[in-house]
This record gives sequence, structure tokens and C-alpha cells, in this order.
Amino acid sequence: GSNNIAHNREAFRKLLRDGHLNDRLIEVEVPEKKSPGTDTPPGNPFPMNEIVLRFDKMMTRQKVEKREMPLKDAVPILTEHESEKLISEEDIKRQALWSVEQEGIVFIDEIDKICSRGEYRGSADASSEGVQRDLLPLLEGSQVSTKHGNISTEHILFIASGAFHYCKPSDLLAELQGRLPIRVELKPLTEEDMYTILTEPENNLVKQQCALMFTEGVQMEITDDAKRRIAKLATQINRDVENIGARRLHTIMERLTEELSFDATDRAGERIVIDAEDVQKRVGELAKKSDLSRFIL
Repeated sequence: GSNNIAHNREAFRKLLRDGHLNDRLIEVEVPEKKSPGTDTPPGNPFPMNEIVLRFDKMMTRQKVEKREMPLKDAVPILTEHESEKLISEEDIKRQALWSVEQEGIVFIDEIDKICSRGEYRGSADASSEGVQRDLLPLLEGSQVSTKHGNISTEHILFIASGAFHYCKPSDLLAELQGRLPIRVELKPLTEEDMYTILTEPENNLVKQQCALMFTEGVQMEITDDAKRRIAKLATQINRDVENIGARRLHTIMERLTEELSFDATDRAGERIVIDAEDVQKRVGELAKKSDLSRFIL
């Protein structure tokens, strides 16, 4: 009766969860594999197979084929198939469009690269001005067409940044300046900031270099004093030469491990400790040279 059916179902459910049925062959319906189509033609933003797949979903049911496979291989396929039934693509698309329009943030980096100096205007500056004019409608609020539908940019927050070494924010188009009313000048990174960047991130620069040397069989250790000296030199060179921020740490670390990188294969099995004196010896003298630009980014 019904009690026996329920009992048998529970027994099979327990066997399934315990993994005793993993190797049993079952027959499942899986989506039919399509033959490889043509690749994306030049200038076409959507691959042909994606267009065909969307058309198929709209017009017809997806063809399926029966295939026999072990139960452990069938579970992920069936799980994905049933999950798709619970998800409405239209609801996801609608929610995504709303989130972009109401809570979206667009970060425009290196905006000073499309800015021309006031005293000189050439052909490149005319091109830069054209890019600024193309950005204006986006910042003012306009409808942008995407493959998921039209998006209004009226309530999207735009944040632009740039070093402005060779020009000033006032050299931007007046209309663009008006669309970016809040102006903030960031302070240069301090020595303590540099030390924090070297130590606190989970995969910081020091760990990366030590792991790189470990692939060659070399155990490299950089002491805390050495990290302090690296931070101090980075701050000093940024102040005296050109302020490139935390990127200075990359150039100092490359200089510090330059010789070891070439000799690492011959020094497999060794343990190398780099202290503050080693940092000063390999990088400190470099900071005093007049032709520093040839060695430091």
C-alpha cells in the first residue's frame, strides 16, 4: 500500500544520500548537443551560437536526448535543470536593470588622459575633446541601449579620477566640470600607508615574491625591518622624483630581487633572509642617482 511505497522511498533516499547508489546507471534526458557553429564574425558583439540559443529558447522547446550515465554524474545535470525551472530570466533581468539604474556606480579612471593643456591644442587635443563631449550625455542622463534592454543613466553615480600631472581639472570642458561638481584631492601615501600595503593584504607583494622564489626551491624571507625600509624608500622616491603611488613598491621589489631571480635555479634549497641593510644596499644608492628615471618607473 501507500505505507510500503513511502517506506521504500525513504530507504532509497537514505541509500542515495549515503552514496551507495553512485555507480548505478540511470537514463536521464539532457539537452541535445549542437554541432559547432560558425565563430563570431568581425564586428558582431554576440556569438552566433548565443543568438541561435536565444532564438531557440524563444521559439521552440529545447531538444533533449536520452543518455545513460552513472547516478553521481546525473545529479549535477538534474540539479541544474530543476534550478532553471525555479528561476525566471525576465525577473532577473528586470531586477538587474533596476539595480544598475538606481544603485549603479561608474568609475572613470585616468580621466586626465583626455584632458588637454590650456596653452597648447593640437590634433590629439581635438580628439580628446571629442571623447569628453561623448561622455557628456552619459553624465547628464541618457538612455543607453544594451542587449538586456535600455538603461537610464540619470541616477547612476559617476566617479572620475586622474593624476593631473601635466594638466589641471580646470582644463576639462566646462560642461564636463559642471557634471562633476564635487572635487576631492587625495593626499600622497605616507610611509605608514606603504608599510600597510606591504603587510596587511592577504596576498601582498612580499608573499607573492616569496612564493615566486619558492617555485625555484629558494626559501626567501623579508624581515619586518626590511619592509619598513622599503616603505621609507618608496615614500622618499615618490617625494623626490615622481609620485606614482603604491606602484613604486613594485619597482623597488623588482630591483631588490633582480639578482636573486636570475640565480635562483642555482641556489635551490637555500634559505635567504633579506634585511634592512640589503634593501638599502640594493635600492638606496639607486635613489640618489640623477638618472633615476632609467631604473625606477
